[in-house]
Amino acid sequence: MSVPSPSPGPRPQHLDPRLLRAFLVVAEELHFTRAAARLYIAQQALSRDVRRLERELGTELFVRTTRQVTLTADGERLVPYARRALDAQDDLLAAFTQARPLLVDLNFPDQATARAVLLRARELAPDQELMARYESGLTGAAGELLAGRLDASFGRFAGLDPALRAGLDHQPVRYERMAVVLPEDHRLAPLERVPLAALEGETVYAGAGNPRTVEWTDLARRLFEGRGIRLAPPAPLAIGDEEFQRIMAKIRNPVLAVMDFPPMPATVLRPLVDPVPLSPVSLVWRRGLVHPAFDALRRAAIELSVEHGWLRRPSNGWVPATDEADMNIHK
Repeated sequence: MSVPSPSPGPRPQHLDPRLLRAFLVVAEELHFTRAAARLYIAQQALSRDVRRLERELGTELFVRTTRQVTLTADGERLVPYARRALDAQDDLLAAFTQARPLLVDLNFPDQATARAVLLRARELAPDQELMARYESGLTGAAGELLAGRLDASFGRFAGLDPALRAGLDHQPVRYERMAVVLPEDHRLAPLERVPLAALEGETVYAGAGNPRTVEWTDLARRLFEGRGIRLAPPAPLAIGDEEFQRIMAKIRNPVLAVMDFPPMPATVLRPLVDPVPLSPVSLVWRRGLVHPAFDALRRAAIELSVEHGWLRRPSNGWVPATDEADMNIHK
């Protein structure tokens, strides 16, 4: 079934290159689902972009039926112009980005998800330089992303302040299973798995007071709400694993963590259950970012998510309601 031709409007003064790129990929694939997969966006978002371009140009570019997608005469005419415009933009941007590395924040050296994505991206783009950085939290990295001092980071996108989110974009990567780090002589340490109800009455450290990990503390607050679990007050800000371990050994509070959390002396790591709390992790970047290695980073995140089932949620998995929409943007 075809759609009506867009009504002619005022001649556009500017065309967003993103719309031209969406048009070209659909023109090459002649299939919206395949084109959306190539662009790492939802099919609905791609359809909106094409319709917007049609409105701005005042003409129909595709004939859509239930069986096929074909270019109109105006669509055929646009293809070479769009290709030349995007090639020129790519050449311009490459002249300013080719010489510098893509700066990828892993939060901290042992962050397994982020590190795995970075390593796969290096395999996918061996001729590009992808450099690791360590900002110890997505909130801390967000300001650096917006300032252009970082290119990408990882973490819970829904936990960022709306003012930060407005200048950023993200791609869901993984639901990390959450855990608790306990002193080895803690009453719950003998358990193989710790039910959330067993933490009632406990005071658990989750980074309160650390301005770089606000999104993590907010996740803990939502998880603990109504369960009788207290959030530990701010501790001295520790920089580096050695200092963090020293402070935690001193205050002896259980520590909210994920299953990939690195070992700490005189402690045990236990998964949380009933329900299974999940920490939503996205790849996050500055809106409009263009870099020769960036596509490889996004592709690496998708490949690993699919290979390892990182975005499959267990039937008894828990995430905050605030995170549901963000983690389902590509479904």
